[in-house]
Amino acid sequence: MELNGQNNMRMNILKNYSYLLLIAVFAACSQPAPVEKAGNPIIDGWYADPEGIVFDDEYWIYPTYSDYYSKQVFMDAFSSKDLITWEKHEHIIDTAAVSWADSAMWAPAIVKNNEQYFLFFAANDIQNNESVGGIGIGVADNPAGPYSDYLGKPLLDSIVNGAQPIDQFVFHDQDGQWYMIYGGWRHCNIVRLSDDFKEILPYEDGSIYKEITPDQYVEGPFMFIRDGKYYFMWSEGGWGGPNYKVAYAISDSPFGPWERIGVVLEQDADVATGAGHHSLIKVPNEDEWYIVYHRRPLTETHHNHRATCIDKLEFDEEGKIKPVKITFEGVAKRPLK
Repeated sequence: MELNGQNNMRMNILKNYSYLLLIAVFAACSQPAPVEKAGNPIIDGWYADPEGIVFDDEYWIYPTYSDYYSKQVFMDAFSSKDLITWEKHEHIIDTAAVSWADSAMWAPAIVKNNEQYFLFFAANDIQNNESVGGIGIGVADNPAGPYSDYLGKPLLDSIVNGAQPIDQFVFHDQDGQWYMIYGGWRHCNIVRLSDDFKEILPYEDGSIYKEITPDQYVEGPFMFIRDGKYYFMWSEGGWGGPNYKVAYAISDSPFGPWERIGVVLEQDADVATGAGHHSLIKVPNEDEWYIVYHRRPLTETHHNHRATCIDKLEFDEEGKIKPVKITFEGVAKRPLK
């Protein structure tokens, strides 16, 4: 009798163990699989002022190599099929390919036009109209370059309306007109570009430059269209400090008027400082947006120690941009096809 009791006890224990094991397996299977995230920063090294764009079925990011001006003499690019894994394309352009540039290449803007790729960049950090430098253009037959000097000289080489010729953004309007929006030193101009990008065209009133500077603008302009409205974004504060940030306005025209609505990207004391000089990536044919920007890790204080990151950008029901939460996790995997 005692032996049978022990056997029954063992059987009950085994049944209970099997039952608990089944529950554990079921619970594990019912849990959602962890979502793969890009993680921020998304690329290794010090990079800033990132220009994000989609070419065909691939994401591309063109940043500034963040270093002293004397060493900031080249640009790298990065491509990804899914926002998670990024391939580095080294030295797509450098000062050796641009006869008039000798230092401080930064803040690239990139567009595709007539089956070629045009990389706009600022060089030499000119401080007056006697200096050589300004905004130039590189051209290549594929997005990875190498890019050669398109004009053999700057497209724009002077300070007009108080705007240093830097931080250019190239905007293609709904009517087919190309514009370049640019400017540092708290002033922003918009100019018309010829279809081949070889010259700046006058407006109908004969003027060449129109100033569109919004309140608190410092640099880093970016423009896009959503639901028939023009959105203008820019950076405020000092790029070397913790309070760098991005604000925006909405208008019915690329010329404004631009009434500042508020800040959408800024530092988070638990994540990073100096979040600014951004661009946006829109998923083709979807109302899905990502903000690409640089920030300074909490462990860093050097002004050039800036890292490129990506997070989601969303709109509310009125079309206003929701404040962006900067994260360590970044964004989920998002193939384009």
